[in-house]
Amino acid sequence: MLRLTTALVLCAGPLLAQEYPLTMENKFGTTVIEEPPERVASVDFAGADDLLALGIQPVTIRHWYGDYPQSVWPWAQPLLETEPPILRGQLDFETIAAQDPDVIVALWSGITADEYERLSLIAPVVAVPEGVGDYALPWDERARLTGRAVGREAEAEEKIAEVEAELEAVAEAHPEWQGKTVAVAYVRSGEPGAYTSSDVRPQLLADMGFQPPQKIDDLVTGNEFAVTFSPEDLSPIDTDLLIWLPQNDGTYAQIPELAARDFLPAAQEGREIFLDFELSGAFSHASLLSIPYAVERLVPMIEAALDGDPETHADARPPAAE
Repeated sequence: MLRLTTALVLCAGPLLAQEYPLTMENKFGTTVIEEPPERVASVDFAGADDLLALGIQPVTIRHWYGDYPQSVWPWAQPLLETEPPILRGQLDFETIAAQDPDVIVALWSGITADEYERLSLIAPVVAVPEGVGDYALPWDERARLTGRAVGREAEAEEKIAEVEAELEAVAEAHPEWQGKTVAVAYVRSGEPGAYTSSDVRPQLLADMGFQPPQKIDDLVTGNEFAVTFSPEDLSPIDTDLLIWLPQNDGTYAQIPELAARDFLPAAQEGREIFLDFELSGAFSHASLLSIPYAVERLVPMIEAALDGDPETHADARPPAAE
């Protein structure tokens, strides 16, 4: 899937060029990395994954969610050999500076222009390219730009190709999925929502052959990667396949409470999937390490949901959702 590839390659410079000084454009300005970095700080949510996949031990890790050691989830934990400081909440510039980084990766961080300037006083900052939303960078471009920034673009390309081959193999093995619509939905504080086509979750499903519904994107008013809608009108997620993410505490208590859900064909015909906390995390991280983990677990769930038998499922659905 081409998505933003062409535009981002133009922003990043010649593909696979690892000459230094290295210049990388971003939405805040121009970053110059004078020489191959040895100490790499991550202020990205889930940013440790791609660095670890490329053999880099990050000198900082930013906490996203989940109660895991060093804020690194199970698919990446075996690769972490150090104990870098964990950045929680607002950025701790003193802690970042104390690690003496050679470069700061901030491709999935949501940093502001002011934070970019402050971080740039510490080390060169790799931020999202112009015209790309804070969390809209596709997984492959995020990995590619990370690899480029740390001098390991060839390794990044190799690992991207491996993941792409796995996704392509899934699509080829399931031609019946081609063109079917899918929604990735959730409920927060009683309000349902779903991810748009600019989010990594629908993008990964698109790589497997599915199609994000236009009616979700039609609710976008800016550059949102998710939208909400009325609990009385769930038509935006009336899709061939409906994937539910758990709440932050790992439960699904609010989903069965949606009265309108009973009228969705996907619910009536057993075409729903309830992801458990860990699989939801792998799906959401969308990294070089988490995607293979997510695909291995998700594919059997999709097969069971779309087998035509409402009684079969292979997911983590709560009893009330039966």
